[in-house]
Amino acid sequence: METPFTFPPEWGLLDWFQASKIKTLILNVFILYASIPFIIRMFPSLLQKFVFLNFLVFPFGVDFQKPEVYLNHTRNFYLTSEPGITIGIWHSLPDNMREEAEGKDPSWYEEALADNNPIIIYLHGNGGTRATSHRVRFAKAMSDSGFHVLAVDYRGYADSTGHPSENGFTTDILFVYDWVKARSRNSTVIFWGHSMGTGIATNTARRLKEKDGTIVDALVLEAPYTNIRDAAATIPVTKIYRKFPGFDYLILDTMALADMIFPNDKNVQLLSSPILIIHSEDDAIIPIQQGRKLFEIAYNASEKKENVVFIPLPSAMGLGHDYISFHPDLAGILKNFLQSVK
Repeated sequence: METPFTFPPEWGLLDWFQASKIKTLILNVFILYASIPFIIRMFPSLLQKFVFLNFLVFPFGVDFQKPEVYLNHTRNFYLTSEPGITIGIWHSLPDNMREEAEGKDPSWYEEALADNNPIIIYLHGNGGTRATSHRVRFAKAMSDSGFHVLAVDYRGYADSTGHPSENGFTTDILFVYDWVKARSRNSTVIFWGHSMGTGIATNTARRLKEKDGTIVDALVLEAPYTNIRDAAATIPVTKIYRKFPGFDYLILDTMALADMIFPNDKNVQLLSSPILIIHSEDDAIIPIQQGRKLFEIAYNASEKKENVVFIPLPSAMGLGHDYISFHPDLAGILKNFLQSVK
C-alpha cells in the first residue's frame, strides 16, 4: 500500500501552503500542456493562428501610407484582389530613379514598371508586416541594385483586409502578378518568397502554369521548407510535443484539416521556371536540410537542370532564418542567377 505524503514536522503552515501551491501549479501546467494538442485537433482553425501569426503586427504604430519613413522613393498603394479584400503594397523604385521620382503621381510609378529593370514581387514570411526591419532591408538592398520591389502584405496582414488562408494568399498574389504584367511590358518579373512566402510563391507559379501555361520568369526561395507539415515537425515551437503520444495525428495531420499544405515539394516538380534556393546553414527555424531536399526534388524534376540552383550560406555569416537580407551581396547573387538562366 502506498504511503501518503506527509510534511516534515518542522514545516510551518506557510511552508505547507507554498508547497501545495507549487504542486497545484505544476498540475495545472501539465494539464494545459497535455490538452493543447487535443484542442488543436478539435478546432483546426486555431492552428492557422499559430502558423500565420498575422496578429503580430510589428513594428508597432506604423503608418503604412508613409513608407518614406522607412524607404526612399517608395509609394504605398492598395489593390482589390477580390470583392471585400484590399491588400497593401509598397513599391520601391530602383535607386537610380530616386531624383526623377520626386513629386511624381501614382500613374508615373505604374509606368515606371515598364522601364526594363527587373521587378521583384516580394512574399514575406509569417508574422510582422512589410515594414518589419529585415523586409525593409531587403527592399533597400534590391532597390539600390536596380530592382523594382513590390512588398505585399497578404490578406489579414498589416492594413490589408480579410482573413488569412492559403487559397486566399494565392488569389492575392495572382492578382498582383496580373496587375504587374499588364504594366511591365518586357521587364523580368520574379517571385521572391521568404519562409512561409516560399509556399505562396510556388503555389502561385503552379496556378499560373496550370491556368493558362504562364511561366514565371524566375522564383527565388529563401529559407524554404518542403511542405508546411515538414516545417511544423522541425520548428522550435513544436519541440516540446515531438515525443508526445499522437503528435503526428494531433498536430501535424491537423495542418491539412486547417487547409494548410503549402506543398513546395510537389509544386517545384511541375514548374518550368528557373529556381534559386538560398538557405543559411545556421537557420534554427527551418533547417537547411529542408532547403537541400527541396533543391534535389526540383533539380531531379527539371528538364533544364542548370536552371535550378542551390546556394548555402555559411554559419559564420550569422544570417540565420530572418537575416539573409543582410548578406552584403544578395543582389549580386540574384543578378548572377538571372544572367545564367537567360
